[in-house]
Amino acid sequence: MATTVRRAVLTLPGAPLGEANPLPALRPRDELHRLDERSKEGLPRDMARQIGYEPLETLLPVQVMDGYGRERAEVELDTIVIENDRLRATVLPGLGGRVHSLFHKPTGRELLYTNPVFQPADFALNGAWFSGGIEWNIGATGHTTLSCAPIHAALVAAPDGGEMVRLWEWERLRDLPFQVDLWLPDDSDFLYVGVRVRNPHERTAPVYWWSNIAVEEDADTRVLAPADEAWHFGYERTLRRVPVPVWDGVDRTYPQRSTYPADYFYEVPDGARRWVASLDGGGHGLVQTSTDALRGRKLFLWGSGRGGRRWQEWLTEPGTTGYAEIQAGLARTQLEHVPLEAGAEFSWLEAYGPLSAEPAVVHGADWPAARAEAENRLEQALPRATVEQAYRAWRPFADTEPGEHLATGSGWGALEVLRTGMKLPGTPFPELTLTQEQRPWAELLHTGVLPEPRKVAPPGPTLVAAHWRDMLETAPARPLTEYHLGVAQWHAGDRAQAVRSWERGLPLAPSRWPLLRCLAVADQLSGHPSRAADRYAEAYDDFCQERRDGAAWTAADAALGREAIEALLAAGRPADARAVWNRLRPAVRDRGRFRLIEAQLLLAEGDVAGARALFDAGFEVADLREGAETLNEVWARLTDDPLPDRYQYRMRPEE
Repeated sequence: MATTVRRAVLTLPGAPLGEANPLPALRPRDELHRLDERSKEGLPRDMARQIGYEPLETLLPVQVMDGYGRERAEVELDTIVIENDRLRATVLPGLGGRVHSLFHKPTGRELLYTNPVFQPADFALNGAWFSGGIEWNIGATGHTTLSCAPIHAALVAAPDGGEMVRLWEWERLRDLPFQVDLWLPDDSDFLYVGVRVRNPHERTAPVYWWSNIAVEEDADTRVLAPADEAWHFGYERTLRRVPVPVWDGVDRTYPQRSTYPADYFYEVPDGARRWVASLDGGGHGLVQTSTDALRGRKLFLWGSGRGGRRWQEWLTEPGTTGYAEIQAGLARTQLEHVPLEAGAEFSWLEAYGPLSAEPAVVHGADWPAARAEAENRLEQALPRATVEQAYRAWRPFADTEPGEHLATGSGWGALEVLRTGMKLPGTPFPELTLTQEQRPWAELLHTGVLPEPRKVAPPGPTLVAAHWRDMLETAPARPLTEYHLGVAQWHAGDRAQAVRSWERGLPLAPSRWPLLRCLAVADQLSGHPSRAADRYAEAYDDFCQERRDGAAWTAADAALGREAIEALLAAGRPADARAVWNRLRPAVRDRGRFRLIEAQLLLAEGDVAGARALFDAGFEVADLREGAETLNEVWARLTDDPLPDRYQYRMRPEE
């Protein structure tokens, strides 16, 4: 059959994403993938330089997605299916362009780990993320903020005369447009993926990219890559060079033989072909390869310990197959960001397909022989020269204007194009994609005035780039403008000026709580917990006076109520924290996150038995952060008993 592209619907159990958190993300995210200073000593110069190059300080202007739960119902997800007589690829344009499935028809094998449920969890930079498939990670160290966001999709002419699917979006952490072109040549066993990241600005920009591939794992699964060494990163925040495959007496290329979750960034020699494969006990599985620009390769494993296995259950459901991740990135490790010069671009081609190799060699003790067997079989199935030729053939098509529209992403790219008039051949961001989120900013752009809201509502997202900050500084100094200006100044590192802007907005603000909350965060981070607690108490009082019905207000209640209670407990004021708790909406108090907060509140009040009863009754913290140990810490204050398995998410050894 000739290659076809069609739209379809995927139905599976899923939890709704819920509303975005309306509070601006002023605090640094608790990003686990950071090094302590001692671990930076002795690293290669280029690696050390790129690790220290513009790490992400806050999520601004992106909002946190933490409104999801754990109750699932049948959901319908729009898909784009690309299919020839050998492969069928299923893409989710409404969820970051994730490739959900890659099915090999001749063997009847699914090449990826396909999650049987849609269950958001707090793994992305901005919260909501889900496991499975192939994910396109751009922005900064971590899972992309687009994990659960819609992106643009359309049909484009493919290099072989057929059709390919173009995915594109405006990445907001770094203000960079990118595209992912997917096509299946007729009779090909490999999905081709052309990727381009552009820097349309007059300044150098930090770029991060890792293609993240989830593959099924069992006791016999082995991951192979062209390397004899790797950089090991564990959740102890250390980076060390280790041998491959055996380190500390264990063959780490078998994911289930390790105890704790860990990253292994393979040291692929210069000039070597870039590839990584995951093969089962019979020597069958998936291989990913690319042109040389995508230099890094990685294995992430959950390990066999209690915490890793519990996370696997949490991200899908008990009884399903476990998974590991094989990845490919622009740098050697995910701790690095790569500079992209003004007006320049990064581009490369990836290929994904089946690989079969001699199992006795693949699983033998001779690592060079196992590697060579896999690489030779790859060369037979898809020669390196073919990949390079496919890249050269694709490049002229990267600027081709999209044809039939398949899905719509955000309006943020359209707003930037409207502001600058920039031309981005191949990735249009038309004005008709602007939504209510962008319209106040479009009015600021056209009139120099940020409009006041027509009805009482939580404030929308803030734009923080220098050009928007300049517009806010020259706009009439209304309370809402001062609020947004303060957020932009905070992002720029001018915290004193941000505080002054928020204080200027307070006297005439019809809604004081957003400004008071920002000032409370500033107090917390400047070492004034008592004053921060006062601000939070005042903010929540003001919020309750104007609280309305609706999902947006419930999201604000949960976000502000949680922060206020935590700040009041930190200041040693459990009675005031209880007063906030009592005014939370019942739907908020019933969430698992707030059951944990209630246990902390009861402990502060001296009611250990009451806190223990909550744990015994059972609860699930839907937005438990990757690597978080809060459950362990609270439990340790209750009892010396072992932590029940249902609460065990620890990802590192006990200290």
